Amino acid sequence: MSELLLTAYDGSILGPIAKVLGWFMDKIYILLASIGIENIALTIVIFTIFIYLCMFPLTYKQQKFAVLTRKMQPEMKAIQDKYKGKKDQASMQAQQSETQALYDKYGISPTGSCVYMLIQMPILFALYRVFYNVPAYISSVKNVFTELVNGIMATDGFATTMQNIFDESGVKNLRPTFTGSDTTVISDSIIDVLYKLPSAGWEAVTSNFPALASSVDTVVAKLEKINYLFVLNISDTPLNLIKDGWSADTKNFGLIICALLIPVCSYLSQMANIKLTPTSTEGQSEQMAQQMKTMNLMMPLMSLFICFSVPVGLGLYWIAGAVVRIIQQYFLNKHFEKIDLESIIEKNKEKAAAKAEKRGIRQAQIYEAARMSTKIDSMYSKTSVESDDADALKKADEFRSKASSGSLASKANLVKEFNEMNNK
Repeated sequence: MSELLLTAYDGSILGPIAKVLGWFMDKIYILLASIGIENIALTIVIFTIFIYLCMFPLTYKQQKFAVLTRKMQPEMKAIQDKYKGKKDQASMQAQQSETQALYDKYGISPTGSCVYMLIQMPILFALYRVFYNVPAYISSVKNVFTELVNGIMATDGFATTMQNIFDESGVKNLRPTFTGSDTTVISDSIIDVLYKLPSAGWEAVTSNFPALASSVDTVVAKLEKINYLFVLNISDTPLNLIKDGWSADTKNFGLIICALLIPVCSYLSQMANIKLTPTSTEGQSEQMAQQMKTMNLMMPLMSLFICFSVPVGLGLYWIAGAVVRIIQQYFLNKHFEKIDLESIIEKNKEKAAAKAEKRGIRQAQIYEAARMSTKIDSMYSKTSVESDDADALKKADEFRSKASSGSLASKANLVKEFNEMNNK
C-alpha cells in the first residue's frame, strides 16, 4: 500500500474524487454537529444515502436496460443459432448487422451494463482513501487533535518519544516524519499516528507526556464519540480489531463479535440484494447462465473476505449501500411490473428506423463522394493524355520542318503538303 499521510491523497484520478467526496462528508458532518450529533459512522450512512440518491437516474437506466435485455434474449439467441458455425465474412457481417438492429429495436447498448460499474469503482476506491484517513478530509475531526499536537511539539525530545510510541503501537502503512524544519509535515504525521492508535497506544502517550494527560483524555473521549461505531474504530480493519480483542489479557469477545458482524452483514446484504434483483435465463446459453450463477455466488463472497482487510468505515458504506439498493430494488420491481414494455419497444423501433435511415444516408454520401472522386480523377487523366498527344504532334511538326533535303522526313513533308492541298 502506498504511503498515506494527513495531506489528502494526490493521485491524478482518485485524488480529486476523494477530495470532492471528503468535502461533501465534511459538510454533512458539520450539519450533524450543528444539531449536536458528531459521529463519523452516522455521517457515512447519510453520505451513502446521498450518493445513491444522486446516482438513482443511472440506477433506473441500468434496471431498465436489464429488463429489456431479458426480454431481448430469445431473439438474440435466435440470431446466434442462425449464424452458428458460420465464419465467412458475409455471414459475420450479416450477424453483426442483425445484432445491431436488435439492440436498436430495444433501445439498449451492448456496453450499457458496464457504465454503472465504471462510475461505481472510482467512487469506491476514493472512499477507501477518505475512510482510511478521515482527518485529512474532515477538518472538524482534524481540529480535535490541534491542542494536543501543539503540546506534544512543545515538549523537549518529542520526536524520539513519538517514534517509540509509533514503533510499539503496531500501526502499519504509515511512514511518519517527526523531525525536520517543516512543522506542518511533523504536525500532520503526529495526527496520522494519534488517529490510528489503539487503547494501549493512548496509554503510552499519557505516560510519556504526563503534563498533557488532560488533553489526551479530552481527545480520547472525543474520538470515542465521533470515530466509533459502538466499540469499533471505523478507521481500523475488522481483522486488526479481532486480533486486538483476542490478544488482550482478558479476551474482548464483544469487540470480536462486533468486528465479525461487519463482513458478515456485508455478505448477507449483498446476497439479499442479488436475491431481490430479478434475473432470467430465458434465451441464454447454458454456459452464460452458469457464469451468471457463479458470479452471483462469488461477488458476495468477495465482499465478505475483502471487508476483513479494509477500514470498518468502508464496510459500513457497503452495508448501507446494499440496504439502500434493496429498498430501491423493491420499488423498481413494483414499477417495472406495471410498465408497458411493448410501448417502449415500439418507440425504440421508430428511433431504430431513424438511425438506420441516417446510416443509409451517410453510406450514400460516402459512396457519392467516392464516385465523384473517381470521375474527377478520370477526367484529369483524359485531359492529361490529350495534352500529351498535342505536345507530341507539335514536336513532330517541328522536327519535320527542319528535315534536310532528300531525307525521309523531307519526303514525309511533301506527302503532308500534297494531302493538305487535296483537302482544301
